Amino acid sequence: MPRKNWHSLSEYQALRAMMEGNSTTSAARRLGISQSAVSRALASLEGRVGRTLFERVGGRLMPTAAAVSLNARLDALFSALDAIDGPVESGRESLRLIAPPTFAGPFLVGHLARFRDAAPDAHLSLDVGTSRDVIAGVAEGAFDMGVTGVELSRAGVRLIPFRRAAAACAIPQGHPLARLETVRPADLDGQDLIPFNYRHARRAQLDKLLHEAGARPRVAIEVSTSAAAIDLVRAGVGVAVVHPFPASVVAPQEVVFRPFSSAIAYQTYFVAADDRPLSRIARQFMRHVRLHTPADAFSEPV
Repeated sequence: MPRKNWHSLSEYQALRAMMEGNSTTSAARRLGISQSAVSRALASLEGRVGRTLFERVGGRLMPTAAAVSLNARLDALFSALDAIDGPVESGRESLRLIAPPTFAGPFLVGHLARFRDAAPDAHLSLDVGTSRDVIAGVAEGAFDMGVTGVELSRAGVRLIPFRRAAAACAIPQGHPLARLETVRPADLDGQDLIPFNYRHARRAQLDKLLHEAGARPRVAIEVSTSAAAIDLVRAGVGVAVVHPFPASVVAPQEVVFRPFSSAIAYQTYFVAADDRPLSRIARQFMRHVRLHTPADAFSEPV
C-alpha cells in the first residue's frame, strides 16, 4: 500500500508566512516560533511535495513558481480557517486586506502594526497576491479592501487614488549610474537591465524609450514584480526601472533610486467594492495610511 502523503497545517502556515514576509526571521515572528522551526517545516514540505519552494538570491530566499502555485491553492484552506477563527464576538470589526508583494510588506505590514494599537479589538488579516488577485478578491467579496499599483478595470470594483509617481531607476549602491542625479534612457546602453516580462504594458513602454534613445542594455533577468526586481538589484544583478512607491521608502540600503527621465507614470490605488460601502474600520485604515505615509522624493499624495 502506498504511503499516505499527510497534510500538515504547520507546514502550510510556514509557507504562507514566508510568502508574506520573504525571510525566515519575519515568518518566525509572525508564527511565534523559532527560525529553525520555520526552516524545518519548509524542508519537510519540500520533501512531501517533491519540489523546491524557495531559492536563495542575493542572500534572500525567493519563492519559486511551485511555491506561488501551492500558496494559491491554499487560499481556500486559509479562508475556511479564517471563517472559523475569525471575529465571533458581537460587534467585533473585521478588516480583510489583500495587496501585491510590493505593497504588502513591509509597507502595509508596518501600517497594520501601528493601526492595531488604535484598534486592538479588531480582527485584521493581510493576504498577498497578484494585482489581478486583488481586483478579483475584492470584487468577489473575499476581501474588504486592496491596494494596487496597476490600473485593472473590472465590473464590481472602484479604484480610489492614493499616490502618483514618476518612474525611477533602482541601482545597486556603488554602481556608476548611482553617481547621476537623473538617469536617462540612453544611460542604460550596455547596462545589465532587470525588466518586467512582456505581460506588463510597462515593458513595451520602456522598450520604446530605449529604442528611441538608441540604447541597447543587456537583459539580465526578467521579472513580474517590482519587489523581485529590487531584490535582484540588491543582489547586484543589474538595474531596473520601477514604480518607486513604496519601494524607495522601504528598500534596503544596498539599493539607491534616481529619477528616470521619461513620461512613464504610476498611480497607487485603494481597491474597494462598487456594490457595497466600505466598512467603518476600512475607512479608518485608509485614513491611517494616508496620514502616516511619510513624504518621499518620488511620489505625492492624490
